[in-house]
Amino acid sequence: VLQNLSQTPVLRELLKEARMPGTTVKIESPELSMEPQLIKLDQPCPLTLAMHQFLTEMQETKKGVVTPKELFAQVCKKAIRFKGYQQQDSHELLRYLLDGMRAEE
Repeated sequence: VLQNLSQTPVLRELLKEARMPGTTVKIESPELSMEPQLIKLDQPCPLTLAMHQFLTEMQETKKGVVTPKELFAQVCKKAIRFKGYQQQDSHELLRYLLDGMRAEE
């Protein structure tokens, strides 16, 4: 799931801009034929910052192994079901990760 998210350019760009409070982001979707939306961003919260840091590390070519330790800790704070390293479905992680970041908006 995290490798797929790391290859999503729109998400990476949005998170890059999200770490700067007060930024206004223009979101366009030609596929959905919607009007562009302007969103003013507040101070990013811990889960969003951890996601940005992880995706940045994934994009660095000099890094060998990247571990999502801080990101996982932030997900566990939002969804305690992930504590304890029990096996979970990847779609559940994706849902809790994205819902957690959306709740921080």
